[in-house]
Formats: sequence, C-alpha cells, structure tokens
Amino acid sequence: MMHIFSLFAVFLTIFIFGMTVMRIGLSAASQQKLKNWLLKYTDTTWKSFLAGILITAIMQSSSAVMVIVIGLVAAGIMNFRQSIGIILGANIGTTVTTEIITLDITQLIMPFIFIGFVLILFPKGWSFCLGSTLFGLGCMFVAMNGFETLSGPITDLKWVENFLHLTDEHVWMSLGLGTTMTAVIQSSTATTAIIMPLMNENILTLTSGIAILLGANIGTCVTALIACIGTSKEAKLVAFAHVWINIIGVVLFLPFLNGFSEIVMLLTQLPDVQIAHASVLFNVISSLLLLPCAGLLASWIARIHGFRAV
Repeated sequence: MMHIFSLFAVFLTIFIFGMTVMRIGLSAASQQKLKNWLLKYTDTTWKSFLAGILITAIMQSSSAVMVIVIGLVAAGIMNFRQSIGIILGANIGTTVTTEIITLDITQLIMPFIFIGFVLILFPKGWSFCLGSTLFGLGCMFVAMNGFETLSGPITDLKWVENFLHLTDEHVWMSLGLGTTMTAVIQSSTATTAIIMPLMNENILTLTSGIAILLGANIGTCVTALIACIGTSKEAKLVAFAHVWINIIGVVLFLPFLNGFSEIVMLLTQLPDVQIAHASVLFNVISSLLLLPCAGLLASWIARIHGFRAV
C-alpha cells in the first residue's frame, strides 16, 4: 500500500512542478506588465473582471493573482473595491488549465518535455517562455497518466472504496474532501486532475465529482489567507472577499447539483471533460451572478469583518 501512495505523491509533485514551471515561463517576461495591466484596467468593475480573467489565464493560478492583488492593496496602489472584479474574473481564468489537461496529447508528451528543456537553456526572451510552457505541460500530462494508472490500485483498497462510496451518498463529504485536499496541496487544478481518472473509471459519480470541485474552490482560498497575514486591514479584506465569493458561489449551486450534473452530461459523454466543463460553467455563472452586486458585496464584506466601508 505504501508504494502506491508514494507513487501518488511523486505524480502529484510532478503535476504541481509542471504547473509552476509553466506559470513561471508565462509570467516571467510579463510580470511587471501584468501588474501594470491590473493598475490600468481596474477603474471599473467590468474592466477588473476582464483583467482578472486574462491575467489568471496567463499565469495559470488564481492563487498567484490573489497574492499579487493583496500585495498591491497592501501597498496602497489599489483599493479593496477594485479587487472584487479581479477575484470574480480570476475564478474563470483558472479554469483554462482544467480544459487543457483533458486533451489527448499522449504522443506529444516526450517531444514537449525534450523541446521545452532545450529552450529553457536559453533563459531570455520568447525561448524561455515557450520552453517553460512546453516542459510544464509535458510534466502535467505525465502526472495525469500516472494518476490514471494508479486510480485502479488505489480504489482497490477497501477503505478507499468505502470512503468514495460515502462521498457518492453524502454531498457534504465530497465538498469537505475537495476543500481539504485543495487546502493541503494548494491547487484546485491539482485536485481536479486527481479526480479526473476516478471519473473516467466510473469510480466517482459526476455529482460527487462536481461537489469535490466546488469544495476545491473553497480550499484554494487558503493561499490568499496566508498571504494577507501581517498586511493592512484593506489587504485582509481581499483575502476575506476571496473566501466569501467562493462560499456564496458554492451555496448558490448546491441545491441544484443534480440538475446541474444533468446539464453537464448533455455537453459531452467523456467524464473527465464533463468535470472540466462543470468547472467552467460553475465559475462563469457564479461570477456573472455576483458581478452586478460587486459594490454591495464589497460593503457587506467590510461591514461583517468590522471594517469601515471602503
């Protein structure tokens, strides 16, 4: 049993490493530009929303974007209200990765890793960016194949099988599992990558998988909460807003989970693609529902946390 979980830990490390390398490559050449874009295009909620989508799609991490925004607010360069639109947009932008990892590029994995490694040796300009992106993608797909290989042996363990059956029967257990996993590994995308093979093997139902996905959206807020420690009151509000926005989105969707699952099943018959599409739909719908209320949301969050409205 230990060797199975050791391999699982190795593949999880490879996946997160690949995500990190890809993110570094995409943002290294444009880190300052991304900050400048945030400052330039956040004077209205809609602009902040679109900037959040674009920058998170580039950086491939909503948590990384949150850390940048918290830093800008803490420095007094941006205010709390501007961050609401960015948070809503970041939740959509981060779904790009989950759609990418559903693609079947098995034959391209080794070329991606080899070409990416060679290009990384030239640490300046487009070659480093492209090399990091290819190398990171290759690592992520290696890990995905590893997760798929291990899904059978892991679920053959009786206690794992029993636990997964419980998550199918109790949505709150699925929600808690997704929240806990993501809080520990600090990546909602990695959590999604882990459950995708279980979906493909029909070990998890779509409803249970979506509930885990919803929990992952809450668990990913831990990074922002850690980043706000020791910062200004207004910067702390950004982290609190990230938590509340994701919790509100989950609460809005939970009563309609079965109906939502049926809608997702109409889009595709492939289980892993279903969970990726569910992630996109959930984040797009919840963000668009909350966007018109961004000002009220900011005031409410400031009030319940004992801060003067900002």
